[in-house]
Amino acid sequence: MNQPELDGKGGQGPEDQPLDPATLRVQTRLKRLLAGSSLVMFAGFIAVFAAIFYKINYSDGSVPKGTIASSIAIGPKAVVEDMELVDGRLVVLVREGDATALLHFDTATGNLLGRTNLVSR
Repeated sequence: MNQPELDGKGGQGPEDQPLDPATLRVQTRLKRLLAGSSLVMFAGFIAVFAAIFYKINYSDGSVPKGTIASSIAIGPKAVVEDMELVDGRLVVLVREGDATALLHFDTATGNLLGRTNLVSR
């Protein structure tokens, strides 16, 4: 209900008075500071989201090329049932006739590290 043309001041309230030059300089500096800090914060958000996006899309857990042997010898009558990459080792489940075994291989060289025979009791 406060209309400038009706309150008798001619629209010149305390907010409408011109500022002195020192106050204008301080106001200009504060506006620049606000703009600069907003840009820095915006750049920080972009960097954080870019890092999250990179980690989601480019960390598939695969082993780098050239660190897995090109061939592994398992035996003439062995049939591979399953295999997993565990802690830098290739663990292969093989069936040789009626016997089943887990073979542990070094991924870089293809050497057999160990054999675990699975027996029924």
